[in-house]
Amino acid sequence: MSAPRRGTPARNKSRRPAVAPDPVNETWTFTAEAVDDTPSRTLIRPAADPTALIRSLGPPPLPGGETAAEHYFAVVYERAAALAVALAAASDLLDPDALHGDDDIVLDH
Repeated sequence: MSAPRRGTPARNKSRRPAVAPDPVNETWTFTAEAVDDTPSRTLIRPAADPTALIRSLGPPPLPGGETAAEHYFAVVYERAAALAVALAAASDLLDPDALHGDDDIVLDH
């Protein structure tokens, strides 16, 4: 067994003062109530224009390439929205009322 290092006091764990437990606060006690365990399902409606929010911010700050960048960004946003709609449809979370009048979205059930 090695000797304690110089300059560092030897630690004795038995000299620690005992800590009293905190009293129970009656305000924060949990009371069990009847809880509805059925998960709520929020149906998803596809966006009419997935690029609207990004376009509202203005053109991207790319000197000389604003037009091309806006086009490529729009393609990415529209593809992401299409994949989100497909995922919602596969999970049966797509709002069927939102599909009336939109010819771009086709469901095969």
